[in-house]
Amino acid sequence: MKFTRQPSFEQSNDDGGIGVLVANLGTPDSCRVGDVRRYLAEFLWDRRVIEVSRVVWWLVLHLVVLPGRPRKTAKAYREIWGEDGSPLLAVSRRQVRELERRLKAHPHSHSHSGGLAVELGMRYGSPSIAGALAKLRSGGARRVLVLPLYPQYCAATTASAFDAVCAELSRWRRVPALRVIDHYHDHPGYIAALANSVRDYRQVHGGSERLLMSFHGIPRAYSDAGDPYHGECLTTARLLAEELELDEREWRVSFQSRFGPKQWLQPYTDHTLADWARDGVRSVQVICPGFSADCLETLEEVAMQNRDIFMRAGGENYGYIPCLNDRDDHIEALADLITDNLAGWDSADRTHASSPANEARDDGGSERVK
Repeated sequence: MKFTRQPSFEQSNDDGGIGVLVANLGTPDSCRVGDVRRYLAEFLWDRRVIEVSRVVWWLVLHLVVLPGRPRKTAKAYREIWGEDGSPLLAVSRRQVRELERRLKAHPHSHSHSGGLAVELGMRYGSPSIAGALAKLRSGGARRVLVLPLYPQYCAATTASAFDAVCAELSRWRRVPALRVIDHYHDHPGYIAALANSVRDYRQVHGGSERLLMSFHGIPRAYSDAGDPYHGECLTTARLLAEELELDEREWRVSFQSRFGPKQWLQPYTDHTLADWARDGVRSVQVICPGFSADCLETLEEVAMQNRDIFMRAGGENYGYIPCLNDRDDHIEALADLITDNLAGWDSADRTHASSPANEARDDGGSERVK
């Protein structure tokens, strides 16, 4: 393997800066079918996402899925595409800008002699995780904290992002110190921000008979194999319900976006909404606590398709509560999460600064020989 060329410690004047890599799923470059096809091909070929025989899945992907699905998906993207492009990418960029501003203003950041930088990397598409890591390296980061914006751990999302980080670092001659935040499903600031988003929505739109907490689904087999995602979703939902002081009859957890013939986590969101409407529930509000930013799945599937399902089954009032996006309380929660996980690296700066090797350097930067 040929490793990427990079300057040495002395050549780069690297004094141990810290980089924060904020990762999310990704998005096509445009609504064009070709761009959507390339995105889906990369996403659906991930072994973490589809855990079946590579030979069998290659045939299904290229002979069944990619010939037809990109056109349908591109049409859905056109429904939610904004003036600044993909909602997920636009929101993620705002999140990163605000996070960097707050982290640099935090007293904790002043103890890092090499500075602190935040970059956005998408697991699929661009800006890539590899590109984000390269930017952090060129900025002098010798320590990198990875924050996948998935509150609940899932191998298909969180572990996949880590795979991409490791794949890129495997090409580097000098690998940075690395920390990964693998979940934050019960972080108090995150739960408080979710509760505030519900309260803010209801202050404008009024309440509802039921609150449905809908999470992205995964195949039941993944959960049975040991993935903690299901349990973490239930914990998030319970903590949110407690924060809102909801009666157990006023809320429920469900799972959306199943794909293929296998059994996925249940109850399914679309079935739940239809059943509620047929049983006489007339008003529903839906929140997606597992998404840090609005995207195709929340804006088109949950806010549009599921609304139609509920209304056709007899419902009268359907409300979608937006993701946390770049809300102040969400950014503050993420900043606190990052700051907590940077603990100890400031003391490493002080240790490096006062080490015997550094004390032995003269004004010209060369080490004295004793």
